[in-house]
Amino acid sequence: METFIQAFACVVGHEGGFSNNPADPGNWTKSPSGTGQCRGTKYGISARSYPECDILNLSLEQAQLIYRHDFWDPIGADELPAPLALLVFDAAVNNGVTRAVQWLETARKQAANSTGAELCAEFQAQRLIFMAALPTWKQFGRGWARRLCRLPYQSLTIT
Repeated sequence: METFIQAFACVVGHEGGFSNNPADPGNWTKSPSGTGQCRGTKYGISARSYPECDILNLSLEQAQLIYRHDFWDPIGADELPAPLALLVFDAAVNNGVTRAVQWLETARKQAANSTGAELCAEFQAQRLIFMAALPTWKQFGRGWARRLCRLPYQSLTIT
């Protein structure tokens, strides 16, 4: 199975189906939260990032096309070792492509001349530091922490 398809299955599994929680800033079509329309998030595709998208009726196939075009390709995931590709891809979907690439660059500097496992751990540490500082950590942090802890194990299954 292609690496992207395997990684997509993992990430979309973390993102889940439709959510319309008004406390989630991504569910609103405009910033700050509470402005625009609360149209929700589905498969990680948010109303904030895709205000013209019919979130409620988004198909898994449509989400897969968006993931490939907007997240996988821009991070150069096909050039990364499969386990690292999953970690960076998940971060791109959840935290943005720019941040994911910056964390990868920082991790490469911090873990220069190290094993792949150390590079992956440093990448996850960069991400955790950022996420734990978010004002929404108190409400969503437990789920994010589970996701961040589960990903390294899932990355071992990606080929």
